Formats: sequence, C-alpha cells, structure tokens
Amino acid sequence: MTTRLTVAQALVRFLAAQYTERDGVRQRLISATWGIFGHGNVAGLGQALVEYADDMPYHQGRNEQSMVHAAVGYARQSNRLSTHAVTTSIGPGATNLVTGAALATVNRLPVLLLPGDIFATRVADPVLQQLEVPYAGDISVNDCLRPVSKYFDRVTRPEALIPAALQAMRVLTDPVETGAVTLALPQDVQAEAHDWPDEFFAERTWVVRRPGADPTELAEAVQTIRTAQRPLVIAGGGVHHSRAEEALAEFASATGIPVASTQAGKGSLRHDHPQDVGGVGHTGTATANELARQADLVIGVGTRWTDFTTASGTLFAADGVRFLNLNIAPYDGHKLAGTALVADARSALQELTGALQLHAHRVTGAYVDEYTLDKERWEQRVDACYEADEPDIRPTQPQVLGALDALVDESDVIINAAGSLPGDLHKLWRARSRDQYHLEYGYSCMGYEIPAAIGVKMAAPDRNVWALVGDGTYLMMPTEIVTAVQEGIAIKLLLIQNHGYASIGGLSETVGGERFGTAYRYQSDDGTYTGAPLPVDLAANVASLGMRVLRAKTVRDLRAALEEARAADTPTCVYVETETADTVSGAPPAQAWWDVPVAETATRPSAVKARELYERHVSTRRRHL
Repeated sequence: MTTRLTVAQALVRFLAAQYTERDGVRQRLISATWGIFGHGNVAGLGQALVEYADDMPYHQGRNEQSMVHAAVGYARQSNRLSTHAVTTSIGPGATNLVTGAALATVNRLPVLLLPGDIFATRVADPVLQQLEVPYAGDISVNDCLRPVSKYFDRVTRPEALIPAALQAMRVLTDPVETGAVTLALPQDVQAEAHDWPDEFFAERTWVVRRPGADPTELAEAVQTIRTAQRPLVIAGGGVHHSRAEEALAEFASATGIPVASTQAGKGSLRHDHPQDVGGVGHTGTATANELARQADLVIGVGTRWTDFTTASGTLFAADGVRFLNLNIAPYDGHKLAGTALVADARSALQELTGALQLHAHRVTGAYVDEYTLDKERWEQRVDACYEADEPDIRPTQPQVLGALDALVDESDVIINAAGSLPGDLHKLWRARSRDQYHLEYGYSCMGYEIPAAIGVKMAAPDRNVWALVGDGTYLMMPTEIVTAVQEGIAIKLLLIQNHGYASIGGLSETVGGERFGTAYRYQSDDGTYTGAPLPVDLAANVASLGMRVLRAKTVRDLRAALEEARAADTPTCVYVETETADTVSGAPPAQAWWDVPVAETATRPSAVKARELYERHVSTRRRHL
C-alpha cells in the first residue's frame, strides 16, 4: 500500500512516528519543530506543518541560530533521547544555522536541521539568495553545514528521502555519533508528490544502547585502579548523558576516590557529596587542581579532555601519571595515551564498583582526610566571595551568584555559556542536583542562554529555569525573549550589566592586550574605548520585548527581586549592575593555566612581561605518551 504525499508532508509524518527507548522508557524522538519561513520552505515544510499540525507541534522563532539553541537545550535536558527539528528558508536563514550546528556537534547533542535549498531541477537558476559557484553546479550555501554536521544529505529526489531520513535518525540516536544532522531540502523537491510505502510512516523505535565493558579492558582497568595511590576521577558530560550519576556516587563512596568535574560534568555528584572536590582545570577549584597535579592515576569518565580541563597540558604533572578513560566513544577513550574502557558510563561504573568491592579496594584514610580538609578550606573561600556584609551597596558578580545560591533548591536549573560567568560558576556554584548546572562550554557560544532556557523549560515545565546572561551575551541574541512571551514560557532571566566583555577584558590584560576593545565605553581622543560608559538601558530593552523586569541596585534589592522572579509564572527578568568590565569580578583567580599565545616580540612593557610569564608556563607543558 502507498500514500501520495509531498516530500515535506512525508517527512513530517515520518518524524512524528520516530521514538527512542532506553531502560524501558519510550518517548518521541522529534517532539516539535521550530521554523522561520521564507520562499525556500513556506510552500513545502510550512504547508506540511499546517497539514499535520496535530502530529507535529510547531514553535515560531525569531532567529535561526537561536532556534537551534532552543532545540539543543531541550535535547540536553531530555538526556539526548528527544530533540527538536529546525526548518529555515534558503540563503541567510540556512547559514544562520551554522553556529548552532557547530555548538550541537561539539557538545555531542542531537538536533535535526531542515534548511531549504535551491531548485534541484535548476529550472530557476540562479534563484533569490542563491550563491553561484562557477566551478560546481551542485553547491549551495547549505554546504557550509557539512563540516559542522555529523550527517549531511541533500534530498534531490523524492525517493532519496527514505534512506536519508533513516540515516538521520540513526545518527541522532547513536550515543557515539550524535550531533547536528542536516537534511538539505530543495524547495521544488519539498513540494513534489510521490507514492510512499505505508511502512515508511509506521512507528519506529530506536533503542539507545548501553554497551558494557569488554572483559579484558575491565580487568585491566580494575588492576590499574588497585595499584594507584592517588587516583582522581574527572567526571565529564558523558556522566549526565548516560544518567550515570548514581553509579558514580556509589563508585566514589565505595572506593573513596575523589571526583572533580568538567564544566559539562559538574553536578555529577552533589556539591555536598564527601567525594566531590569541585570543578577541575583552568576554571576549577584549588582543591581539585592540586589533586590533579599530584594524581598518579586520572580516571576520565565521559570527558573529551579539552584544553580547559587539562590546563593546556600542564595540569597533570606527577611523574608517571597514567590515564584511564571510560568513554562510550573510542575516539575519546584513547586520548592522552590512556587505557581505554570503551563502554556506557553507567554500565562500566557499576561493573568497576562490583569488581573493586570483591577486593575491598579503597584509598587510604590519609588521602581522604587530605582532600576533605582542602575541600573545607575552599568552601570557606566560596562563603567569603558570596558574603555581602553591606546589603545596601552594589553587588559584585560573586555576590549576585551568592544571592541566587541562597534562594534556589535542587529543582532549579542554571544556564550559562560564555563570558566571565562560566569561570565564577565552575569555581563557586554548589550544584544540588544532576541537572541543575547547565553550562554550554564546549562551544561557549554567546547568545545561547536565553533560547536554551526556553528549550529546557519546554522539557521540564515544572522547573524554575534561569538564564544567567552578561550584557555582552545579551546584546548578541535577546530576540527569543519575544518567543518566551508569546508562548508563555516562564523562564527567569538574570541580566548582569558590567559594561563590556569582562572575561576577555581580563584575559586581554594577562596576555599584554591591555583590555583593548573590550569595554562598552565611548571612544577617547586617542581612539581607544576608554571614555564614559555607554548610556545603554538593557532593562528597558528587555521590557520593550514584552518581558517583566525587576531592577535591583543593591544586594538587598537583588535578594528581593530574585525571590519575586522565582515565584513568577510569567517570563521575568532581574536586572542588576555590577562591577564594570575593567575591574575584577571578585572571584578567586584561575587555579590553572590556559594557553593563549602571547606576542613573541613587542615593545609595550605589558606584552613583554606577559610573554615572559607565557614562556614559563609553556615550559611545563607535557605530552602524555
């Protein structure tokens, strides 16, 4: 039996029938579609979404990149088991997807991209917004999406949709391969009719596997752990993707091995778990980083070992340090010349715990006492950063975080991606639940927070979802505030005004750049941006987009505004002005290095001094072979 439908109609019907299943729980794979319509998709996917509105919910976005961010936020909150599709027209609508696609693929988060494309038949050539490539007739701007997609296909014939759609679903649901998936859809093909086999529209369930450890690899991992004197676990985002938090807690409790976390892995253990020692790497805690420097075995669980985590190859400094990498992706499992344990994080942690308990293995009491005392000292530093003895003065950024920390409970979700906040949060935030700490730091994309908060709130409508945004990030992409207002999605926006790019300003100062071009100020006579702060009222801008705004001038105001916002059932913004971009945030400085090359020759004293310091750090870098 067949059914005659357009390609777009067939695709929407197909997507509505796709499911995932893991641990016996089944859910929609593509639970909704975001879209902005133009001539490249309005008569194809636009018409199909109207035709099958009962089967495929639709959400209207304001910016194509931010629609991807919303889908990614939804996917992460859904443990990669459910996501959204995003459709755009051809041309700028399609190229606006590239940043979001890169973010999804870098962070290993599934999202389906459905950009319109130029005519497959070439009957109208060139069409509006077409990029003409003289040496190749089959290239369009959508080819920009190839390097940032885990799977890409251009559906130039109706018959080609079936294998392309099936391959797309396979990649989206593969815990190793997942990321952005792109099906480029020529606008004429979208509207073309075809007789489709009814089997194409039958419900299909994609089982997300949990592979256990290979016995030989498991035995080697157990022996490696048993011979270590100062082991340290580094928990990455894979712990969350696998829902392995409980298994990690049992492993840590049974063995006494301390657990540090990457930005993506923070919250793998609650902040008050005895074995949790906080963030690791350039933005980590002194406790975790000192343990890392002295560790003789580093056990990476679900981490891809970025330069922030390894302090650009300078952090793991002990002679003979070894690495054990528990990762479902072989590519990541073999990094740092480590012993690979290629398996699902939860499955392998359970197997490791059972095997080590057979040997009654546990680290020494002296080691536990050492990191426990260091953790207590760090918590005292956090308390000092959060404390505000004078509640009627303007808060520092850590005091803003402290006010929020004092208010939230384990049901709240905190979202951030870029600026000075990730460093402060990684060092200071006390994660109370497995998914409270939502940092997109793989791509660290300014503008992610507000649309991602919308996606998270869609996935967890009963949770309080906070987008923490600096002024630089806000000005990148505030447009989805309109979407939140339109759809009544009660996100909370904490907007921190510090008049510039605070994070890059601080970095610029350390590398001899003298904070050049990082402040939001008027130009001075010498052409630098060192005049008075700009008279920009971001709170008024937020209000103009339809969101309720609560202004806070002091610590006391801030506490009251945050409490009011948390109780609100409509989209609400708390606006607070903190330190300016040319002053420090007040948080402890970086506890580990990050390699940002410094000018090898310069005449300005700041750059000369920075280069001397850089060369000292570079000399400590090592290749783990």
